[in-house]
Amino acid sequence: MIKVLLADDQALVRAGFKALLDAQPDMTVVAEASDGAQAVRLAGEHQPDVVLMDIRMPGTDGLTATRQMPPGPHIIILTTFELDEYVFEALRGGASGFLVKDTEPAELIQAVRVVAAGEALLSPSVTRRLIAEYATRAKAPVAVDGLDQLTEREREVLALVGTGMTNDEIAAKLFMSPATAKTHVSRAMMKLHARDRAQLVVIAYESGLVKPGWA
Repeated sequence: MIKVLLADDQALVRAGFKALLDAQPDMTVVAEASDGAQAVRLAGEHQPDVVLMDIRMPGTDGLTATRQMPPGPHIIILTTFELDEYVFEALRGGASGFLVKDTEPAELIQAVRVVAAGEALLSPSVTRRLIAEYATRAKAPVAVDGLDQLTEREREVLALVGTGMTNDEIAAKLFMSPATAKTHVSRAMMKLHARDRAQLVVIAYESGLVKPGWA
């Protein structure tokens, strides 16, 4: 069973999500939080696989709570607008992806399964738009632990991940099989201690491998 924690200050929203998720044979809502501080505490108590985290809550907001989360759960940020100003900060803070609140029920269910399996919830188109929107605000490149351990090919693949390319697109560009591209991505994640593809995107241009405008 996929254990889910809901964090949203609106009781009606939580009730809707709970009814939807509990109706799935492979999911159960183990806890509900009305603010970020409560979400962090309940995550420690219930050890959920996935946290659905509203980005805007009174008191401790979703961004702060994402940064304070104990290791383990994969976090999906819930936002009213697709390019909320806090979305990239949430990804930097450890979120695995995000959804807009008016997402279709079937998409929400699929998203929970995808993130629970350890995949990032970032479509290539959204990744490119995020980079276009936020990369220009990025600070000077920073040193990233493990970057010097990457092979030249892994660095090349990491840069392409950062521009939003899928494994198939990377394979086509670098004249390799998709399976080989996936292997390079996996090795880069391991060496950089990245939890998922979303974290690779952040690392790719915080380290300067991807420059604003590349996307």
